[in-house]
Amino acid sequence: MDRDLTKLRNIGIAAHIDAGKTTVSERILYYTGKTHKMGEVHEGTAVMDFLEEEQERGITIQSAATTCPWRDYIINLIDTPGHVDFTAEVERSMRVLDGAIAVFDGKEGVEAQSETIWRQATKYDVPRLCLVNKMDKVGADFDFSFKSIVERLGAPAVAVQLPIGQADTFKGIIDLVRQVAIYYSLNEDDKGNKWEEKPIPAEEKARVEKWRHDLIEKVAETDEILTDKYLHGQEIGEAELKAALRRATMSFKLHPVFVGSALKYVGIQPLLDGIIDYLPSPLDLPPVKGHDVDDDQVILERKPDTKEPFCGLVFKIVNDQHGDLTYVRIYSGRLERGARVLNTNRDKKENISRLFQMHAQDRIAMDVAEVGDIVAVIGIKDAITGDTLCDMDYPILLERPTFPEPVISMSIEPKSAGDKQRLGEALTTLKREDPTFQARYDEETGQTVISGMGELHLEILRNKLIRDMKVDVLVGRPKVAYKETIAGTALNIRGKHVKQSGGRGQYGDCTINIEPFDGIDRTTGKPFEPEVLKKLGWKDSFAFENKVFGGSIPKEYIPSIEYGCRMAAKTGVLAGYPMINVKVTLTDGSYHTVDSSQVAFELAGSLAFKEACQKARATILEPIMKVVVTTPEDFVGNVTGDLNRRRGVIVNSDQRGNTRIVEAEVPLSEMFGYTTELRSMSTGRASSVMEPLKYAPVPNNIRTQILEENK
Repeated sequence: MDRDLTKLRNIGIAAHIDAGKTTVSERILYYTGKTHKMGEVHEGTAVMDFLEEEQERGITIQSAATTCPWRDYIINLIDTPGHVDFTAEVERSMRVLDGAIAVFDGKEGVEAQSETIWRQATKYDVPRLCLVNKMDKVGADFDFSFKSIVERLGAPAVAVQLPIGQADTFKGIIDLVRQVAIYYSLNEDDKGNKWEEKPIPAEEKARVEKWRHDLIEKVAETDEILTDKYLHGQEIGEAELKAALRRATMSFKLHPVFVGSALKYVGIQPLLDGIIDYLPSPLDLPPVKGHDVDDDQVILERKPDTKEPFCGLVFKIVNDQHGDLTYVRIYSGRLERGARVLNTNRDKKENISRLFQMHAQDRIAMDVAEVGDIVAVIGIKDAITGDTLCDMDYPILLERPTFPEPVISMSIEPKSAGDKQRLGEALTTLKREDPTFQARYDEETGQTVISGMGELHLEILRNKLIRDMKVDVLVGRPKVAYKETIAGTALNIRGKHVKQSGGRGQYGDCTINIEPFDGIDRTTGKPFEPEVLKKLGWKDSFAFENKVFGGSIPKEYIPSIEYGCRMAAKTGVLAGYPMINVKVTLTDGSYHTVDSSQVAFELAGSLAFKEACQKARATILEPIMKVVVTTPEDFVGNVTGDLNRRRGVIVNSDQRGNTRIVEAEVPLSEMFGYTTELRSMSTGRASSVMEPLKYAPVPNNIRTQILEENK
């Protein structure tokens, strides 16, 4: 008998660092009976933070998956990191989730990373609930936090709960849908298992009336029948309200806002009810779309049904001593232990030797997994994050998640000859695990260079090499991952490679135009449609268009010219950095019936590209970071002065009580070791977060400096 998919929820918890995601996850595990002892992040005992590095630092580094029951439903839960250096973990989780809970700090409201996770959820069409957490914290302010969700995220938020008191007076919540006040026993020993429902107290009636009126009005706007009832002053029942709010949540018209304090055990059970009531099951979502392996234009669908052919998406790979664990979200059909499946991205057949349901680092063996499940499998050899696994007779390619480019790099070398081979193997493993990690061998310096999303990211990876993979390495200082681009256009640039030295010669000749291009339509300001970019050969921020017609170059040599241009772009023309945001148009050329070859045209393409870039004013780009500093008023002058000294531009400064939130755009090259310096200039009272924002041209003096260093 097929199970009831309406009883399944695949959800993730995401938030800015320190908003309390992992504590919320721990409480959910406890109340659903998945754990019998509650873990605490600050004690290093959280179930979902099981890596040694996570327990030492008190932060989440990799997403952890678990499955837990609530009422007669099953919830697959993924706890994601909040630190921007591990944004890939959030990205890949959002790609496979059906719903998410965005957690906000009750005092801080929307913070820098809150905006990033919100954008990621929007990108993958993930319906969300909001939880204003830490309502017991000094300075907690529900009205401020709610307003920040509406204003800073531009989100159609609607409160379904209100706090009773806040900060040290916080003692419960008011349910606006059921119109009851819930008072929790704040006795530590009760651990949130005891509460009392009472009528709404008289002093809260006016406030409740205002917020409930707002709730009913916003929900009624999304539903014609309720609009009619609302306009005619008819009572809207609890079941009707919930059903309409569920539909509005799933269609992104509304985001219900809950309140609580995970640390004080308040509000987690109603949040679990909210997950069931308002977030979608796999059946509520449209069929997953993919395309034909041989033809991108042919769109294929797979319904969430066990009778459909199997298809699933690999969204995470974890290195394990017993064989790599490959995490798969199943979108259709069934996956059995021992099955053979097709990896359509690599055109390889893979064996599913073992199948597990995960609970953080613990695993429960399974014989069969079905549509809607999130499972880990052993036996897959060649898959990487974003690959599609499917029935061998019914191939399909699902959309891959996209990841940001690394912004920081450092050199790394083995301490001994014995470590050399192990280092190569370890780096290959890390690259499979982490799509934002890159490693390459620099022929000129003889060093291996690793790149990642930030100093913490590289530090964690280095520790992983030494501690988990037992590879002793020496590391250099972190360096900025610069890029190159062009500032102008160059037309009719010829690249000619001719070599005659006895025997068969080499002849390749091409003419190209080059221009700046970043994939954005200048007339609308929006990115071009994927089909348009595909026709323009857009890949790795580089477009190549062939406009040679009439046979001046035979068709078989066109890909060689493109390859030559792309290879030249990878190493740049100024200082060896990759060239981005460039479009090459092939306009003309000539060939020799005997001496022309693919290699000759590759070299011709490379020569033309390098000369064209020089004529189009090649320039160096540096990563600019969005930096948000929270500082007491006393140190604002120090902080802004220091940011200006670092070539920063202050873009916003907000007052919140007696603290100031300073937002700036600062080049990454000026931000190494910033956290330590900020602590010393503010006697430890200011904090900061930063995330990659954009690339911008470097000033002339810095450009000269970079060119000198890279001679």
